[in-house]
Amino acid sequence: MTARQVVPPSEGRGALLVAEREIGAQLRSKSFIISAIVLLVLVLGGIIAGSVFSKQGSGSAQGAEQGQGNLIPVAVVEDLQQQLPSLPGVRIVPVADEATATADVRSGQVNAALVPDSGPAGVRVVVQDSAPTQLIGALTVAPAVQVLNPATANEPVRYIVTFGFGLMFMMAAMTFGATIAQNTVIEKQTRVVEILLSAASPRSLLGGKILGNSALALAQTAAIAAVAVLGLVVTGQDDILSLVGAPLAWFVVFFAVGFVLLAAMFAAAASLVSRVEDTGPVLQPVMLLVVLPYFIVVFGNQSETLMRVASYVPFTAPVAMPARMFLGDAAWWEPVLSLVILAGTAYAVVALAALVYQRSVLRMGARVRLAEVLGRRHVAA
Repeated sequence: MTARQVVPPSEGRGALLVAEREIGAQLRSKSFIISAIVLLVLVLGGIIAGSVFSKQGSGSAQGAEQGQGNLIPVAVVEDLQQQLPSLPGVRIVPVADEATATADVRSGQVNAALVPDSGPAGVRVVVQDSAPTQLIGALTVAPAVQVLNPATANEPVRYIVTFGFGLMFMMAAMTFGATIAQNTVIEKQTRVVEILLSAASPRSLLGGKILGNSALALAQTAAIAAVAVLGLVVTGQDDILSLVGAPLAWFVVFFAVGFVLLAAMFAAAASLVSRVEDTGPVLQPVMLLVVLPYFIVVFGNQSETLMRVASYVPFTAPVAMPARMFLGDAAWWEPVLSLVILAGTAYAVVALAALVYQRSVLRMGARVRLAEVLGRRHVAA
């Protein structure tokens, strides 16, 4: 009676099995579940708290203005002066025509202007960036509002959004990248990798690690984005949502490709050592590439040249390009080109990482030199 021969799975099937194992191990971890829930609660709580403090500050400012009896200067075309009732809290500045009223608004001489309009209210409010609530409330019928300078991201929102992009990418890449590296080294240190390689090829093992942890990282990032959108909608901050919606969607796409690139580097670097305590030196260059986008976007977002260059460098593009889109500095074709460059680089890095992993994952003992692994005289394990 002959022994039944076990046919190993294909590389694709093997990678899926390893990915399922990686995802299952994380989802069974209470610490992973708790930390993910806490992170989502903190994001939602931060948005709600920011909205509450913003409204309180705005209400206090309006109350102080009304208490001091300040009148809002509003330019009114002469044809409308007889038609309008008295407007409490408003100081009317007569002007000859609509052009003069608009010019006064642009120059800042008045807070707003009332000009003739064909709508139900019979008037239209012309403002620089936002309509004074005191003026709108004083009119019997809500008028049409013409905004000369459409709303853009003010400095606090600009900083918070760019900071959020950088922080999300850095935290997710460091958390799941460190998981890949730690699991790789522990499997070598405990010789579990030898058992795994008896059932799957080194390429399948590496591909499964990248695929599984990338799926978890992407799911967590998408959940954070969804909670952020929900928080903005619930708190009535639709103006911010209109500015950040498209860049946030692009960020998720860029993150998915960018994390694959970094995950491959984490796994390849970790395969060079056999002990957890030796991972520091080999992971240091990868960690630098993880934190680099954060510092560039947070501290360099005022430099248009730096941001433009960073949006095409594969290691910084996942953060820099969505940030540029939010700031309104990127043309429609730029994220497409940047994504193509990033995807091509990720493909090349994964192929190189697979070669390094295959040649070093079974090398036990002292740290394996990268030059030795990639050299022509490579000695198989």
